[in-house]
Amino acid sequence: MKKVLPVFWLCLVLAFIYLPILILAVYSFTDATMVGTEVSGLTFQNYINLFANEELRDMIVGTFVLAIVVSCIATVLGTLGAIGAHYSKRLPKTLINGANEIPVVNADIVTAFSVCVLLIILLGINKDTFVPLVIGQVVLCAPFVFLAVKPKLTQMDNSLYEAALDLGATPSQALWKVVLPQLIPGIVSGFMLSFTLSLDDYFITTYTKPSSFDTISTYVFNATKGSQTEIKTALWALSTVIFLVVVAAVIVTNVVSRRHKEER
Repeated sequence: MKKVLPVFWLCLVLAFIYLPILILAVYSFTDATMVGTEVSGLTFQNYINLFANEELRDMIVGTFVLAIVVSCIATVLGTLGAIGAHYSKRLPKTLINGANEIPVVNADIVTAFSVCVLLIILLGINKDTFVPLVIGQVVLCAPFVFLAVKPKLTQMDNSLYEAALDLGATPSQALWKVVLPQLIPGIVSGFMLSFTLSLDDYFITTYTKPSSFDTISTYVFNATKGSQTEIKTALWALSTVIFLVVVAAVIVTNVVSRRHKEER
């Protein structure tokens, strides 16, 4: 029983997490108009509608472009912040770590209101420039990159950096050739986490996006309130595609990370 109960509990937790996604994926290959209704046959029509609808295509492309831009900026800022905090003295390090934890713990709605008030109302930046949207999402994502890179810095052998300086390397050369290569797993993890957070964000996007622009999260929310059945079922297919892409990315990342450890 001691061996069976932990396995049963693990299976139960995994079922709660993944069963709804699997059900949605199954219904994306059917002609059903609502989850739970009777199915008369299998079809790929939802996937055809997903890629044939110009409005959906533009929304998906715009969302992914935004996520890539935000992830790149957040990864650079989060990585530099983690490195700076790691090599700082005790008091600055404590202050930086504490300041980084606030956006992580803080509710998204508070961050969304704050960014909206600061950039759009006080500074008067036009929402149609995408600047408030990008800055808002970077504020959301960069702290998570910081947290992903920080453990790699702790595990790193600091003597390697000092040895590079003793052998004649400049601080910037030692950073690029010694420190950053050891942080690649954390940087990649931080980038992927930022990418996912950008795709998933709703509150910050709602308050800072241009009126003519929609991401997947805002589009799905508005579509669920409408009566366009074709759009709703196409979004089932979109959810399935995103889930499969994330699973594939996680598998590839783990394989590459394992090979990197074996080579070392």
